[in-house]
Amino acid sequence: MPSSIKLRKSISWVQGAAMTIAAVLGSGVLVLPAAAAVLAGPASLVSWLAMGLLAVPLAMTLGNLGASYPDAGGIAAFARQAFGPRVGAVTGFLFLGTVPIGAPLVALIGASYLGRLFAAGPWQVSLTAAGMLAASLFINYLGLRPSGRVQTGVVAAVSLILLAAVLTALPGVRAASFLPFAPHGWLPVGVAMTLLFWAFVGWEMVVHLAEEFQDPARDIPLALASSLGIIIVLYLALATVTVGTSSYRAGADITDLAGMIGRGAGAWAGDVTAVLGFLVCFGTIHTYLAGFSRLVYAQSRDGHFPSFFARLHPRHQTPHRTLGVLGAVFLLVLLLDYRLHAGLAALIKWPSAVFIGLYIIGMAAGTKLLHGWGRRLAIVSLTACIVVFGFLGWVGLYPLALAAVGWLTGHRAKIRKGFQVSFGEGRNPE
Repeated sequence: MPSSIKLRKSISWVQGAAMTIAAVLGSGVLVLPAAAAVLAGPASLVSWLAMGLLAVPLAMTLGNLGASYPDAGGIAAFARQAFGPRVGAVTGFLFLGTVPIGAPLVALIGASYLGRLFAAGPWQVSLTAAGMLAASLFINYLGLRPSGRVQTGVVAAVSLILLAAVLTALPGVRAASFLPFAPHGWLPVGVAMTLLFWAFVGWEMVVHLAEEFQDPARDIPLALASSLGIIIVLYLALATVTVGTSSYRAGADITDLAGMIGRGAGAWAGDVTAVLGFLVCFGTIHTYLAGFSRLVYAQSRDGHFPSFFARLHPRHQTPHRTLGVLGAVFLLVLLLDYRLHAGLAALIKWPSAVFIGLYIIGMAAGTKLLHGWGRRLAIVSLTACIVVFGFLGWVGLYPLALAAVGWLTGHRAKIRKGFQVSFGEGRNPE
């Protein structure tokens, strides 16, 4: 039986904005400016601008949905409200292909930045990533109230350091670096957008925390709106100096941002940026785990996932069982990465493809649940997400395969539940 303990309302809009910035302004800002420039050249700036424009209706639509239907299930709850329980179950299943893979990747990126500072080897980087994940799991186990205040301070410091990073790199920007503007043609601009989608996910994780906002109808839209402008400006500025300094032409490296800043302002600045990279990734992991664990809890509470995950810790009121299982999954992913030596930029495409699929479902739900301007924004977002999905190529089969498995699993669960009810076994003992 699910626990009667409820999630604690402890998040203000300021803390929500900080957690949003930490979730969105994460590992993407460290890796993707150079990776996108390698793929599309200076024309990658068009990809960044297009994704920034797309993020506006995306975030606003999620904010409207979260304020109108505050539920820890997030996009899965919206899908269930709009299209029925089976689509909601499929949506929840899709999320299983994101954070369990994405969080270890983010941890490895952050650990690589810290490893650059201390000249660490591969096994030391993997061990540091494991420590980051373990620390974030423990913080989430304790609850969001103590960590939300720390997150606010960290995000403020990170935003200021990123701004300083842009200013120090500006003297190295040359007009010639922007020519030819599209050396590989215009098709890579669309392909780069599929990669950059990773840099603009995270809005949905804050929506999963809707039940814990003090006033969801007011705080969620305010948190998303206040974070949106900061994120877009910082992304465009970093992408511009990455192209303008031609730092990407030697090839995209995980710690390219630290190297670029170090060349512009000295080794000390590169070292500060390495610490920044670590902090950015740690903040991202924290919000990802908070949102994902609440999603699994909500799906279990509603009968779509095993009831084992539908209980909260009696003292901290946190989904501790989900966090424990995630710890084991993270360890497995880190071990596989250490053995296979896969490139992080390539691996990011997989969870990014799932996020595009999830946003398509979320925006489709918005077209049905919202009205007026909210519905129009949802339609614009839905159309844009479908266009971006078209550039995924064969990687787009990954979310489709997950959705198919989720659909079949949901169908079997429905049959089993109907069988139990027909024999009087599905009654609630209370």
